Amino acid sequence: MRHLKLVWIAPFLLYSAEQTPKTAEKPMREEALSPDRFAEVHAPLFAPNERAGPGEITSRVAARLPEGERIAGAPRRNFVDEHIFGRMERDGVRPAPVSTDYEFLRRVSLDLTGRIPSAGEVREFAADRDAGKREKLIDRLLKSEAFVDKWAYFFMDLFRANGKMGRGQNLFHYWMKENLRVDRPYDEVARAIIGASAKSNHVVAAANVIAREHVQGKAQPDDGEDLGMVQQLDTHDELAILYGKTFLGVNLSCISCHDGRGRLEKVNVWLSKRKRTEFYQFAGFLGRSRYLMYWEDGKPQSGEFLIDDGNPGYDSRGASMIRVPRFGGAASPAFILTGEAPRAVVEPREEMGRMLTAHPQFARAAANMFWWRLMGRGIVEPYDEFDLDRQDPDRVPASWQLQPTHPELLDELAGYFRDNNHRIRQLLRLICGSSAYQLSARYEGEWKDRYTDYFARKFVRLLSAEELHDAITTATGVPGRFKYGNTEVAMSMQLSGPSGGGELKYFMQTFGQSNRNNPPKALSGSPLQPLLLMQSPVVNERVLAAGDSRVRRLLDSYSDDGELVEQMFLGTISRLPTEAERETAMAALRGSRVEGAQNLQWALLNLTEFFYNY
Repeated sequence: MRHLKLVWIAPFLLYSAEQTPKTAEKPMREEALSPDRFAEVHAPLFAPNERAGPGEITSRVAARLPEGERIAGAPRRNFVDEHIFGRMERDGVRPAPVSTDYEFLRRVSLDLTGRIPSAGEVREFAADRDAGKREKLIDRLLKSEAFVDKWAYFFMDLFRANGKMGRGQNLFHYWMKENLRVDRPYDEVARAIIGASAKSNHVVAAANVIAREHVQGKAQPDDGEDLGMVQQLDTHDELAILYGKTFLGVNLSCISCHDGRGRLEKVNVWLSKRKRTEFYQFAGFLGRSRYLMYWEDGKPQSGEFLIDDGNPGYDSRGASMIRVPRFGGAASPAFILTGEAPRAVVEPREEMGRMLTAHPQFARAAANMFWWRLMGRGIVEPYDEFDLDRQDPDRVPASWQLQPTHPELLDELAGYFRDNNHRIRQLLRLICGSSAYQLSARYEGEWKDRYTDYFARKFVRLLSAEELHDAITTATGVPGRFKYGNTEVAMSMQLSGPSGGGELKYFMQTFGQSNRNNPPKALSGSPLQPLLLMQSPVVNERVLAAGDSRVRRLLDSYSDDGELVEQMFLGTISRLPTEAERETAMAALRGSRVEGAQNLQWALLNLTEFFYNY
């Protein structure tokens, strides 16, 4: 493992003064390790076998992590650990040791705030001898503004908030940040979205999810009140699918076009029993919703819509632009999980929100989604593809397997979330405070594929494009320059959506930035990613000892090369260097302090452990 570190670092510290840029001009590097060879060596990390599970990918990344003082025998801190370690104990599976302080600090900082810690924060946390310091750190991160930024961006991706909202995109972002800032109950947020009405989605924030899902019916209006500009029925269906997938973890897309019978038996038992008419009835809660696109002087007004309840109801024989023809049938509203009809005195959409958030599946889907974000894998996987007939261990259909890996834990997490008034912070605090979350990615002994379902180690994940950009910004001290309204912000995760062009846009898209046209998907590796880290100005222009960059400030502040090296390691990969790394870096600094520091910073940004969260 030390040899691997030197393969990464040593070649990058041997450039001559002529090869290393001294100004803010775009640097042209002649790499000691060619791009083709780089891609070949690291291809297993970025293009794993399609059948490789999270445990196998984690093993490949963990093998490149340094040794450290990890603690064997994880203590049971809460009911999460009782379930996770209880099952492992019963089945003879040994968990990984508990992560080091360095690993834990970096991991929880990224998971809760999307940012890496500063060098000072790493030193302070490592030196702290308080037995409760991890719990205190979790609390501090949960109360930070960076937490609000990170999770607001998560929800903006989840709801695919983009230009279809017009100016309402920034309003919706502001609203989600306020919800997170005050820890507003998640069920209240869901009901506000489902029941939102507005003369303009540019005024009522929650209405922007509905505006986002509109299906345009035609290119030009016949008059200023032309309902045909929005395909009303298709928009009902799109919203019904969104609410089912996002709030219930159930994908209703297939039964929006046809019955499940004869089509879904090999995919989802519960859905194979559902009929298209049941979907009509679920969408029927939205049948009175009316979507009117604002037009002026023959032009749409920047994604602005009136949303109210002025339509006559869902027409199960109405035409469709994006689905097979509707064939008729019952369209009176009925909740798809229970068959319950709305009360006559309440607007159907409000009843939909009430039934949906009151049903146990709402809390189960939410708990599973947040578990997936923190643990790298859902208890039900994928997190938004529940098969409701395979949740009960005592009632699993013949020839099928139970879907959740830990059904009792999922139920208890859902109950905890519900009992704590659907507070997101409380649920995240519980999970992050468990020893199960704090396990190391390194696994002592032989890892077997079947251990994956036990959560016997930390599963690594690639940083998102936004996390990676912001980590580069923090490590180099060179901020991004994004416009957010009339304000300039440094971090991409402070924005309401993707921003920037040119090299930055290409960099972010290569690392999986969502365009929000399609549902978000898990990040996948590509050989382009390490090559881009080597060559992109997003990296190369930030490692220069120029202006107020961190490299420049460290060179000016520390005459001792050993301290300089430590500061660069702590502020970039959140740990101290190994002895071999220290010796190599010190030798390069003795040759040329400026060029050596620039090359060291560049090399650290290209380490495997920098662009993975482990």
